[in-house]
Order: sequence, then C-alpha cells, then structure tokens
Amino acid sequence: MNAPMQPNYARGYPQTAGRSPAASRRPPGQAGAMPVPMPQHAVNPQYMAAHRAMPQPNDAALRRSRKPTDKNIPEGIEEVVIGEGVEQYKNLRDLEKRLDAAIVRKRLDIQDSISKTVKKYRTLRIWITNTVENQPWQGAGTNPGSGRYKVRIEGRLLDDDNDPTVPEDEDEGEKSDAMDQDQDAAGGSKKTESKKPSQRFSHFFKTVTVDFDSPPSNVADEVKPVAWTKPQAPANATSAPANAEFDSIQFARSSQENVNVTISLVRDETPERYKLSKELAEVLDVEEETRSGIVLGIWDYIRAMELQEDEEKRQVRCDHRLRSIFGRDQMFFPQIPESIGPHTSPMDPIKLPYTIRVDEEFHKDPTPTIYDIQVAVEDPLRQKMMALTQNPQYTAGLRQIAAMDDQVALIVQALTHSRARHSFYTALSKDPATFLRRWVNSQRRDLETILGDANGVGDGSGPEFRRGGPESAWETPVAKEAVRYMLAKPEAATPR
Repeated sequence: MNAPMQPNYARGYPQTAGRSPAASRRPPGQAGAMPVPMPQHAVNPQYMAAHRAMPQPNDAALRRSRKPTDKNIPEGIEEVVIGEGVEQYKNLRDLEKRLDAAIVRKRLDIQDSISKTVKKYRTLRIWITNTVENQPWQGAGTNPGSGRYKVRIEGRLLDDDNDPTVPEDEDEGEKSDAMDQDQDAAGGSKKTESKKPSQRFSHFFKTVTVDFDSPPSNVADEVKPVAWTKPQAPANATSAPANAEFDSIQFARSSQENVNVTISLVRDETPERYKLSKELAEVLDVEEETRSGIVLGIWDYIRAMELQEDEEKRQVRCDHRLRSIFGRDQMFFPQIPESIGPHTSPMDPIKLPYTIRVDEEFHKDPTPTIYDIQVAVEDPLRQKMMALTQNPQYTAGLRQIAAMDDQVALIVQALTHSRARHSFYTALSKDPATFLRRWVNSQRRDLETILGDANGVGDGSGPEFRRGGPESAWETPVAKEAVRYMLAKPEAATPR
C-alpha cells in the first residue's frame, strides 16, 4: 500500500487528500516527494491595468459562438420516421444548394459588370441663341450706348431610338423636352413642363467659359470672359448641389456691334479620359482612354504579341512599339501604370464658335446655332443593376433567411438528440445487462479522459472523485470545460 499523499491536481483541482489516478504514473523514486513551490515575481501594475482593460467575452457572444450550424439530417433517422419527410427535406437541401450557387454566381457577375464602369455615348444637342434690347434700330437712338444683348446656351440629350436599353418613359420624357426646346428656340409657345432627364446639361462639364474674340467697346469690363465652374459636392452628400444642376446658362452684356465668341466646354467624366501620345495610340489603336483602360490595353497587347518572359511572367520584353513608349528593352509590368504618365495629357476642351448678332436683319427671323456633341453616359443597365444590389428588401430577405436557417439548425439538433435517445433505449431494451455493462465502462473512460487520465491507467475510483458537493472535482471549471468540449452540444442552443 502506498502512503497517503497530496494529489497533484492540474489546472485548479481542489487540493484535498485522497488517491489520484495520476499517482500510478509517477516514477517510484518520487512517490513521497512534495511539490516544490515556484518563486512568485511581482507583476508590473501597468500590465495588470492593461489586463483589466481587455474586453471580456459577454454572454451574447458566447451564445452566438455556441449556436448550432449543422442543417444535415443525421444518418439512419429515416428508419424511425414515418412518411417521406426525410427524403423531401434532403431534396430541399439539394435544391437550396443549387439555388445558392446560382444566386452567388449571378451576384458576382453583376458586381463584376458594375466594377467595369461600362460607358456608352449619346448625342448632346446644344442650342445657342441671343436676343437684343435698346438697339438703335429698335428706336433707342436718343440714348446711344444703351444697347444690350442676352445670350442663352442650352443643352439636352437627344433621344436614341436604336437604344433598346433606354426605358420607354425616359424616351418619351426626353423626346418631349427636345420638342419643347425646338418650339422655344423657334419662338413658339412652350407646352406644359415635362419630365426632366436624369442627366442635365451641367452634368457633363466641369467648366463653361465664353471668350470674346475682340472687345466690342473700349470698356475693360466688357472683354472679361464669362466663366462657370461646377461647385464641389460635400464629402457626405449623395447628390450634386442644387446650383450645379441646370439645362441652360445665360449672360448679358452691353454692345451695339456684332461680337464673335468661343464657348469652351471642359468635360466632366468619371473615370477621366486622357489624350494619348502618338506612340501609345499606335499600340492601343485609340486616341483617348482612361488610365485603367490604358493598362488593360497594354496587357492585351503584351499577351497577343507573346512578350512575357517564360520564367518571370511579370517581366515583359519590349518590342519596337513598347520601346518607343518606355525607352527600354525590358519592363516590369507593375511599373507600367506609373510609366505611362508622360504619354497622357488632359483632353482638349470642346470649342464652339458663335457670333452674337445685334443687327436688325438677323432678328427679323432669328435662328439658333445648333451643335451636336458626343458625351459619355452610364449604361442604363448599370443603374438597374445598382438598384438591384442595393435593394433594402434584399437585405431584409437575407436576415429572414438567416433566422430560418437558425431555426432549422435547432430542429436538426433536436432530431439528433432524439435519435440518440431512441438508439439508447432501443439497445437497452434488447439486452439490458450487456448494454449497461458496456455503458458503465464507456462512462468510466469518459470520466478518466475528462479528469486528465489520458492513458487510461487510473480507474477514477479515488475518494476525491467519489465525493460530490460544491467543492468536489466535478464542480471545478476545468471539468465543466472538458465536458462542454467533449459533448460539443451547448445547452444554450438546445430547443425547449
């Protein structure tokens, strides 16, 4: 018989007298050895304060981490269930997997299409007209120098009958606006105000400048150009400022002579396009392109001409065209975006010449000067896709599906527990004696595993394991944690 000794409990077991399974694994020479206390070192107060400041896991987080996620019916349950419910559930699970895969694939396709910034071009028609007042031929000869003119610049997107992606209601609205403008410019009566297009004249330009070719008089103020600059929207704003959205711009000056002006329009595009140098345009076969389009075009050219190195794919051999751009025989592809800067320049503004007529002959039958220019607009399909991905009903539907998935997981967990109880009682009813013997042995092995006797040498029959109560080995946090990890079936997630 070994002499009684103090058991060496691990991780917080109570230090009570009694026999321990761990004693059977100690070397004979250490049977009566007492544990040597380790020296304690003072802990820096700042580390203690930092430890107290660390966030502690709350009950809600623990419950979320313990929620069941398995939604698969346990094997063999169809043998004890009456009807075809199990088979139908498995068919629904297969259908759900295929549906989820299709939805994810389509959603990724939509996001990929949105990220490509698809652009198309439409015609923006610009009308330039001017009216006069107090001119000499209007009976204002008694007051020389009081003649004035007023210039109006207006632009509208024209309807595109060949574009099937434009909604019919937008088509009709823009067509009506264009008709109203034609009547207004011709001096006819204007109809009731129709639907405004989503992209107005000022949307397409950063600045609008009117430069006078020659001063109409000796007054210095008269030769100053007329300029409008689009105001910047605040950082948290969802739309442009109110003063940045308009269809027409007007200005008035004093003059009794015809004046030649040049209207300059600087494009406002996102992403911005740049004018390419002759060498870069020869490679890309375009004269204007965005920075991302330039890089993609160069990459397509490299692959088409097979200019990648065999071992290092990012290393590019420059042919005569690329050598004229980069000035070297080899180029590291990640360096290309920063090397194309010297070959790009801002696009030239659109120049529209116009003569401001103040003579009587012109104003007997005034006609507007009309220009058609091509402007880049977003594909209407892009707006529809954005509305689809940002639909609040989609987010609410996802939350509802997640809640139903949680309920299904709880039901499946309850079925698993019921299946385990059914198997237990069925085996017990067939051969109670043999079943109880095997079950007791299994429970003993589980207890030994929980208490740290991994080798199975101890039998867990010591007095410290037979004793119950709040101070027993079974009430320690280590035993509870071991049981939780072993069973992996948290009580908080069990349906009641």
